[in-house]
Amino acid sequence: MAITQQDVAHIAQLAHIALTPEQTAQAEQDFTQIIELIQELQSVDTTGVEPLVQPLAVIQEVNLRMRPDEPAPTNTPEQREQLMRNAPAQTEGLFLVPTVIE
Repeated sequence: MAITQQDVAHIAQLAHIALTPEQTAQAEQDFTQIIELIQELQSVDTTGVEPLVQPLAVIQEVNLRMRPDEPAPTNTPEQREQLMRNAPAQTEGLFLVPTVIE
């Protein structure tokens, strides 16, 4: 799959960025190299390969530093009232926000 200048222009438009002709040519080359790398990776047969949690686990023992799965302490009514003071609009302890999608 080849990336064209039209594809780069479309991506730049979606990203709301302006590219010079030189930047467009460079982006076209970069995108093409990325697509080629993805195609190369997809062509590798990975049947029977166990997924890794950490890539370094292949060469050394890795102990993951995970936080305990505990609920956060609940706020007291006074703490909640203090937090809600910053809200421009609120009702019954809930933030009110303007409607975005109708």
